[in-house]
Amino acid sequence: MSGTGTKTGAATRAEYCVLACAEAWRGAGEILASPMGTIPMIGARLARLTFSPDLLLTDGEALLIGDAPAIGAPPGVVEGWLPYRQHLALVTTGRRHVMMGASQIDRYGNQNISCIGDWARPKRQLLGVRGAPVNTLNNPTSYWVPKHSTRVFVERVDMVSGVGYDRAAAAGPSATRYHRIPEVVSDLGVFDFETPDHSMRLRSLHPGVTVEQVAAATGFGLTVPEDVPCTREPTAEELRLIREEIDPKGLREREVPA
Repeated sequence: MSGTGTKTGAATRAEYCVLACAEAWRGAGEILASPMGTIPMIGARLARLTFSPDLLLTDGEALLIGDAPAIGAPPGVVEGWLPYRQHLALVTTGRRHVMMGASQIDRYGNQNISCIGDWARPKRQLLGVRGAPVNTLNNPTSYWVPKHSTRVFVERVDMVSGVGYDRAAAAGPSATRYHRIPEVVSDLGVFDFETPDHSMRLRSLHPGVTVEQVAAATGFGLTVPEDVPCTREPTAEELRLIREEIDPKGLREREVPA
């Protein structure tokens, strides 16, 4: 779907996903947003332009930017230089909230982006552990899953890249002190870990999605409240910003087709 095709009418599923990702940075203050993926990138820029004006954004490489340009466009305002070493310093001081992808994620938020199958002889090699362990133990880490399925939401991840609540607890206070997974956003809904044992809970459903549909696409038992709300509606101004300023080419609709 092109950007022109979404200038009018109700919000699309992709736009609800953008809004849900943006909410991860609501009221975050002056911290660095590190979104990975098209829809999280749009969400971070939407948050910066609306309810989180102090949020720090980068160009995706090494520049701190002072504006929120359209996806794929160069920044109009450069605020500073953020080399890799300084970026890592922000991670270790907790002044960052990253939204990563997940090839697998389990009920306690353990994430895998490294390999599928036995680590000694994997069926498929993925990105590798990357910075996931340090992210999860030092700063808030959320996840974005564009296609919710039992292949991603699994009972047990094949390899732990990002550390979940159970493994952090087993490692002790040094691991739990700054460990926090605020939310998981998928194309079906929003999830968190606000339960007594920090297992995954269904927080909201995107409009048109049912609890039964989510349960069928999840490889473990979710905590489901008695009344599950819908992901909130975007305002007219939020839709205008998404469609006209941040993503006029409609790239969001390629990641989550209507």
